[in-house]
Amino acid sequence: MDHDIKDPALAKEGKLRIAWADSQMPVLSIIRERFISEKPLKGKRIGCCLHVTTETANLIRTLRAGGAEVALCASNPLSTQDDVAASLVMDEGIPVYAVKGEDRDTYYDHLRSVIGHAPDLTMDDGADLASLLHGKYKDTALLKVIGGTEETTTGVTRLKSMAREGALRFPVIAVNDSKTKHLFDNRYGTGQSTLDGLLRATNVMICGRNLVVCGYGWCGKGLAMRAKGMGANVIVTEVDPVCALEAAMDGFRVMELKQAMPEADIIITVTGNLNVVDDRHLEHARDGLILANSGHFNDEIHIGALEKRAESVRRVRPFVDMYTFRDGRKVYLLAEGRLLNLAAAEGHPAAVMDMSFANQALGAEYIVRNSGQMEPRVYTLPEALDREIAGLKLASMGLCIDSLTDEQLRYMASWDSGT
Repeated sequence: MDHDIKDPALAKEGKLRIAWADSQMPVLSIIRERFISEKPLKGKRIGCCLHVTTETANLIRTLRAGGAEVALCASNPLSTQDDVAASLVMDEGIPVYAVKGEDRDTYYDHLRSVIGHAPDLTMDDGADLASLLHGKYKDTALLKVIGGTEETTTGVTRLKSMAREGALRFPVIAVNDSKTKHLFDNRYGTGQSTLDGLLRATNVMICGRNLVVCGYGWCGKGLAMRAKGMGANVIVTEVDPVCALEAAMDGFRVMELKQAMPEADIIITVTGNLNVVDDRHLEHARDGLILANSGHFNDEIHIGALEKRAESVRRVRPFVDMYTFRDGRKVYLLAEGRLLNLAAAEGHPAAVMDMSFANQALGAEYIVRNSGQMEPRVYTLPEALDREIAGLKLASMGLCIDSLTDEQLRYMASWDSGT
């Protein structure tokens, strides 16, 4: 089935918001114009498992402009923007299988519906589509797939694990590993959108609060930077000594999470790992603690441990559940432990998703052009395409950079200093 809500008024709202996002995505627009004339994806079916947002809608429009047939489902049960899904179905004729708040069974039914379109390429955010294809469908639909792309760190980690174990059956381009993706989307996008989700869900004051960032990868770096800019006292927890040292050099307090718990007002996880906030930490939580996650899966906060400690759970605001412990302490969990920035807000700004989805579109084109020549492993988009995206983005911002002279090029290529 397509989207459950075929409401013309909802679709109209979605269409307007999609157009607004498109006005902030000049690089993807340039690629779309080329795709319209060249049709590099003609005759290909692309199965997409992505957050159903205004920015994603413009990626889908670009893929279709390139000649592809596209089917879309959500990559998270709470990230779908229903007006966008309705517009894609009613205005664009795109099969969309997503509704905000869908349960686990519906989520996987929607994945299977996309697989039912017999995709030649996959486009994932979290690798759920690729993972499902390699399971139940390994002898059927998987055989047709020539390659895929992956948007996020968690998905790339899963796919590289599959490749190491010899389980991966088709080539995948790790879009997340492109510089024009993780250096910008992960850092600036996650930093802004996570705090946007926090504010929309709670309307709490951030300045003067002790805010703990669990994980200092690119997402954690961006979140810590933005929280500091809003006046928070930022504490960073890490398991990697290099990342922890970097956080300390960036001016943040670094400590174990257990040590940070008694003074933490807000804790946000961005690690991609399991049970980052566990029962051994909750034991030391202060009354009124706000817990949130901006990692891909809702595994980073051990919700079972919260439930075990609580004598009652009550929803006190949209996306805010209050867990009252038996000793009277209250802990607030945001967005059911799912992606805060997409569940309680609109996700990353369109201007930064412009580069991420340019990578997705060019990644799909690259796979089609090199079909049959790529091994079943995880690839990075060629550096030349990465730099092309950066150049297009600079041009769209009205910024110019210098060029090396012939003399400078010769000097950089030479091993002889001339002395």
